[in-house]
Amino acid sequence: MQNSLKLPPLAGQDISWSSSEQRVGFALVLGSAIVWSFGGMLKHFITISDNWTIIFWRSVWAALFLLGFMLVREGRRGTITLFANMGVPGIGVAGCFAIASTCFIVALAHTTVANILLMQAGTPLIAALLIWILFREKVTIPTWIAILFVISGVAVMVSDSFGGNVSPIGDTLSLLIAFTFACATVITRRYAHVRMVPAVCLGTIIAACVSGSLSSGFRVSLPDMGILILFGCLNLGFGLALFATGARLIPSALTALLGIAEPVLGPIWMWLVHNEIPTLRTIIGGFIVLAALLCHIGWITYSQKSVIVNKTPI
Repeated sequence: MQNSLKLPPLAGQDISWSSSEQRVGFALVLGSAIVWSFGGMLKHFITISDNWTIIFWRSVWAALFLLGFMLVREGRRGTITLFANMGVPGIGVAGCFAIASTCFIVALAHTTVANILLMQAGTPLIAALLIWILFREKVTIPTWIAILFVISGVAVMVSDSFGGNVSPIGDTLSLLIAFTFACATVITRRYAHVRMVPAVCLGTIIAACVSGSLSSGFRVSLPDMGILILFGCLNLGFGLALFATGARLIPSALTALLGIAEPVLGPIWMWLVHNEIPTLRTIIGGFIVLAALLCHIGWITYSQKSVIVNKTPI
C-alpha cells in the first residue's frame, strides 16, 4: 500500500482535489499550522531562565506524546516496524526537526516571535530552491520570482538587526529554522512512501539528549511544568503528528498555503496575550513574504484551473 503512494507534486506542478485523502491532508496540515502558531505565546509564560532546560522538557513531553500516538495507532509491533523502516530519510528528517525545534527556543531569547514565524513563511520556496540545486527538478519562472521577493522580504526584516532593535543571532537562528524545515520538506517529498511520524519522534529524542547534556538543571516549578506539558505534548508533539500525517497526502503548493496560518496567527497571539507589537520593518518584510507566497500559490491554482478548462470536452 505504501509503495503505491505517488509522490506529491513539486512546486509549480498541478494540484488536484480529487481524493478524500487530500481533504483529510488539508485539515491535518492546517491543524498543524494552527497548533504551532501558539508556540511563542506559550513560551513567554515560562519563567525558567535556562533555555536548554526548556528544550529538554519540551522535547521529552513531545517524544512521549508521539510515542503514545504511534502505540495507540499502530500497536507495539507496528511502532517497532515504523522505526525500523524509516531508514536514512527518516534519520535525516529527525535531524532537521531536532535542529529546528531547538533553534526555535533559543531564537525566542534573541528576537521577536513575529520575526521567527515570518521568516519561516519562506520555507516552501526555499525547499523549491533546494530541489532545483540538489535534484535539478524544474522550477518555473514565477517560482523564481516569488523566491526573489521572499529573499527581499527577509532582508527587510533582518535590517532591524543592524539598527540594534533585534539581535542578529536571533535572525540567524530564524533563518536556520526555515532552512532545516525546508530540508525536511524536501526529504519527505522525495520519500513520500516513508512514514515520518517515527522520524519526528526520533528528532524530539535527539533534541532532549542534546539539551539535557547542556542544561544547568532539570528541576522546575509546578506551574512551569504544566506549561511545558502543553508546550511539548500539544504544541510540538501534536503539531508534528498532524503535519507528518497530513503532508504526505496533499501537494506541496497547498501545504505552503496552509503553512501561512502559522506566521500569520503567531504574532496575533503574541499581540493579544503578551502585547508584543512587531516592528514596522518586520511588518513590511513579513507582508512582502506573505504576498509573494499567496501570489505564487494563486498562480499555481489559476494554472491548474486553466488546464482543467482547456482539457474539458465541449
